[in-house]
Amino acid sequence: MSTPQIVFQRNAVQPVECIKGAWALMKDQYWLFVGLAAVAMLIGSAVPFGILLGPMMCGMHMTFFKRMRNEPFEFGLLFKGFDYFGPSLIATLLHVIPIVIIVVPAYLLFYVGFILSIAVQGDEPNPAAMLGVMGMFAIFWLVMIIVIVFVSIGFTFSYPLIVDRKMQAMDAIKWSFKAAMANFWRILGMTLLTGLLTFAGLLLCYVGAFLVFPIQYGAIAVAYKMVFGLSDTNQAVSDLPPPPPSF
Repeated sequence: MSTPQIVFQRNAVQPVECIKGAWALMKDQYWLFVGLAAVAMLIGSAVPFGILLGPMMCGMHMTFFKRMRNEPFEFGLLFKGFDYFGPSLIATLLHVIPIVIIVVPAYLLFYVGFILSIAVQGDEPNPAAMLGVMGMFAIFWLVMIIVIVFVSIGFTFSYPLIVDRKMQAMDAIKWSFKAAMANFWRILGMTLLTGLLTFAGLLLCYVGAFLVFPIQYGAIAVAYKMVFGLSDTNQAVSDLPPPPPSF
């Protein structure tokens, strides 16, 4: 099976416009999107390793793409994301597992190193040595955060490509990384802006974060449209079997 060839735009993502575009998509049905995002997050986080997160994210993008095409939709469309369970699960695991492999040993290394540094110093602690150990771990964590951000940005368009272009997981990840790297700093800017909004929501006893989640997801959908454009509706269902012959 040949790898699909698609066109994407470089330096096309406009961070502020993505957020404004997300709000424009949902403002007349804002509470519906808040409900969709809340259910998606609760179901997506109910099983470890994000096994249900992929289908929920696919369902969210389906609702946004319906809005972009001015097509009606209902709440149940969220669960149509399970039609893409296989590809979305693979994409989620390839995203989450490497991060877990990086973060868990880092935590262990930090605590083991911290305990060993205290044990070696004995009754006469050396502040300079302790600061050196903490400095090394700070650098280590900084490098890890950079790697995690890089990987996460690379996966930005994987779910939208699975939904909109009917791609399999590996093809979606491949084209997501290509397009995301061609828009890296702009996607990073959008991520930071939506992250600030989410942080502001967290300050409101975590409840406010649920009010921001739909804008965060909508911004990704708008960024996807800026980079790839939306596929033709007829093309999106071209993998259906042909109609029976007429007699």
